[in-house]
Amino acid sequence: MRSKGFDGMVCSIAGVMAAIGDRWGLVILRDLVCGLSRYEDLRQSSGVTNATLSDRLKHLEANGLIERRRYQVNPERFEYLLTQKGWQIAPMMPVLAQIGDRLGVSGASAPPMTFVNRRTGNEVRWSFIDQQTGEQVNPSDIEIKEGSGADDLVRWRLSRRKRGHTNQVNAPTGASAVDPAN
Repeated sequence: MRSKGFDGMVCSIAGVMAAIGDRWGLVILRDLVCGLSRYEDLRQSSGVTNATLSDRLKHLEANGLIERRRYQVNPERFEYLLTQKGWQIAPMMPVLAQIGDRLGVSGASAPPMTFVNRRTGNEVRWSFIDQQTGEQVNPSDIEIKEGSGADDLVRWRLSRRKRGHTNQVNAPTGASAVDPAN
């Protein structure tokens, strides 16, 4: 049974999820971020069926995250490339991968991918940065507050917090966004 979707929901997270579509859409975006672009490479990397891959590529294209370009005329073949909008999702990949590594859900005994600074070769980690000071912020110090685009449902959701709960991102003591291995 399909869910009703996120139409009309005022939520940036739901909007991104709707644009991606589902788990296969995210896996396809992972592969595009990694540099794959041809249909057969995307199919082989993900193990997804042809019907599902074709459907998800159409969905990602309709949502402006990828574009399809012909690279061969006879027979006609296409490659798929991230658009500028699609590249906005790319920073999620190291975050999801590093969280997956920390949770041990990759199915590997060590991280299957690392993310490095192209110029230095040094491994990079995600972090939260204070916009005013430029300082790194621990996830346990982050509080969720109403934004200028909040609607009544967002305000209600934030008003329903448990007594004494400040909507802090729940992070274990000593956990750090700077070093997700902690």
